[in-house]
Amino acid sequence: MVIGGCGGFGLTLAAGEKREIQMLRQLMAVLEEMEWELQYQLTPLSGLCRIGAKAAKGRLQRIFLDLAKQLDGRDQAYVSGCMNGLLVQQKNLPRSVRRLLAGLGNSLGRLDLTGQVQGLQAVKAGCARELERLERNRDTRLRSYQTLGLCAGAALAILLV
Repeated sequence: MVIGGCGGFGLTLAAGEKREIQMLRQLMAVLEEMEWELQYQLTPLSGLCRIGAKAAKGRLQRIFLDLAKQLDGRDQAYVSGCMNGLLVQQKNLPRSVRRLLAGLGNSLGRLDLTGQVQGLQAVKAGCARELERLERNRDTRLRSYQTLGLCAGAALAILLV
């Protein structure tokens, strides 16, 4: 049981990292859609969030849909407060995704069109940096998590016997 439990923990770490990479890729696609829509259609923020939700799935989709609902009929400068409130409700959201979404909330609705587009681009660049960091030696690192979990379980089992 000890070996299985520790091995499972290693697998959980590896799966968590894979989920984080997937969410960062989705977030980049959402930001790309939002940037195009904002530049060429001048879509209001609640509509922009709905368009972003269409480009996402799962938890990111839910966050953008909830943000759109909260922004309907409210002051645009309130985006940061709405986003922070939504992020507090999200449990087990990867730290990098949480940080990037908070940055997005801080940049939307505060500046003119050019400033908002630059804010989207800055968050997208942060996404790209985070993805690059996670992709570097990814296979080796994921295998190490799994192996380390199994070895720690075996060592504990030996100690307990």
